Amino acid sequence: MVRINQNYLKLQGSYLFSTIAKKVAAYSKENPEVEIIRLGIGDVTQPIVPAVIEALHGAVDEMGAKETFRGYAPDLGYEFLRNTIAKNDYEKRGCDITPEEIFVSDGAKSDCANIQEIFDADCSIAVCDPVYPVYVDSNVMAGRAGEYDTQTGQYNKVIYMPCTKENGFVPELPREVPDLIYLCFPNNPTGTVIHKAQLQDWVDYARKNGSIILYDSAYEAFITEDDVPHSIYECEGARECAIEFRSFSKTAGFTGLRLGYTVIPKDLKAGGEDVWPLWARRHGTKYNGAPYIIQRAGEAVYSEAGQEQVHEQIAWYLGNAKIISEGLAAAGFEVYGGKNAPYVWMSVPKGLTSWEFFDQLLTKAGVVGTPGSGFGPHGEGYLRLSSFGDREATRKAIERIQKMF
Repeated sequence: MVRINQNYLKLQGSYLFSTIAKKVAAYSKENPEVEIIRLGIGDVTQPIVPAVIEALHGAVDEMGAKETFRGYAPDLGYEFLRNTIAKNDYEKRGCDITPEEIFVSDGAKSDCANIQEIFDADCSIAVCDPVYPVYVDSNVMAGRAGEYDTQTGQYNKVIYMPCTKENGFVPELPREVPDLIYLCFPNNPTGTVIHKAQLQDWVDYARKNGSIILYDSAYEAFITEDDVPHSIYECEGARECAIEFRSFSKTAGFTGLRLGYTVIPKDLKAGGEDVWPLWARRHGTKYNGAPYIIQRAGEAVYSEAGQEQVHEQIAWYLGNAKIISEGLAAAGFEVYGGKNAPYVWMSVPKGLTSWEFFDQLLTKAGVVGTPGSGFGPHGEGYLRLSSFGDREATRKAIERIQKMF
């Protein structure tokens, strides 16, 4: 008899963003005259920049000629892209990362979810709370999270690291030593960042205790402060204890193209075993690489024109974040993030839960946010708003919220 993987039955409800989509769709169906402004799901709205579009057209033309046609991509990704990434994202920042240590994929989300496959099912994990749901959900599916406690809203085998107003939404080093530590900075959902000395403390902790840090830096392009590291490999000793995930989704608006990469240094070991060849084996078996056309588009992001255009787009989104932050602060809300990230973390009115406030914003203002409780128990009392919307729509959304209070 065929049986279901019982670990999947331990997942709680539907995926956060699926729940939001269903709620919005139901409301829109009943109220078709209402203009919905979506500041919830973090999808981009600005078109792909011209330098990338030009590269896409060129790559498509190549696929139509026998001499330049490409089939399956190499397991690690095309050398032209890995060389470009190594030079621009690491060498220029003083990080010792080689092209062979870069694995090109269809996005950071997939890699963040799949990386746990190469570690033992008994490995303990630590996550920030609140946190991007994929980290916990993927470990629930693997049977590593244990049982769900409906009273605490937590899994009993996961080490939760509270990120609260009191600690500046930056977790403290856990007393119970985990095997795998998930960190995301600039953070999703709070928009907060970690300074280099603080990140060095995490690297030192991991090296001392034999832990591995799984570092999600998908939003590093939004960093504006000088003392905030763009990569964990800016810290001494990180090659021995850290895996890094990167994405082109928000950096260059590739949510509809899908491209990312993971860095696994050849110095990294787990239980005495080299991690690099294990991920290479897994990568080669289960994934054929992002298409040639998309990898050429990724290469174009690093061109002089591509960098100028992409940075203009990022500045646009950060401008939206400023509008959101200042507008909400003027309305009396506590707001965080938005300076080094495309996310603003706002407090909800007293007496309301995150989902209750979500419903109020939707039904009274036609504005969609993301309930903080969907990111973990310590997210209760907050709502995440993203800055990826249209400028005029963003202003209109904040004006609607201000009129509510």
